[in-house]
Amino acid sequence: MDLSLDRPDDYLFVRRVGARSITVVDREFTHSLLLAPDRAIENWPVTHAGALDAEHVDTILELKPEVVILGTGERQVFPAAAFMAGFLRQGVGIEVMDNAAAARTYDLLAGERRRVVAAFILPEG
Repeated sequence: MDLSLDRPDDYLFVRRVGARSITVVDREFTHSLLLAPDRAIENWPVTHAGALDAEHVDTILELKPEVVILGTGERQVFPAAAFMAGFLRQGVGIEVMDNAAAARTYDLLAGERRRVVAAFILPEG
C-alpha cells in the first residue's frame, strides 16, 4: 500500500500546533490570529480568553462565518458569557476548545467547504 500526502491548495489549513505557535500551510504564527479558509488575519490583539469582549465579536463576524472555533491555548478556557452570546444573537455557532482540538476541527470544517473561522489565542512572548 502506498501512502501519499494530499495537501489542499484551495484553502488555508493548519499544519502544526505548538504551545506558542501555529503553522498555517508553511508559515509559522507566534501571535494570536484569526483564520478563515481564504485568509489569515495576523496579530489579533488577544492574549487570553478573559480579554475577549464585544469588539472582538464584531471583528470575527466581519469574516462572515457560519461557525466560529475558538482556540484558547493549551487548555480550554471559556470566555465571558457576554462574548459567547454575541455570536448566538447573530445565529452563528461558536465552540471553545484548546488550540490543538480547534486546529483539527477547523481543518475538518474547512475541508468540507464550510464557512468557518478559527480564532487562535497564543500567549505573549
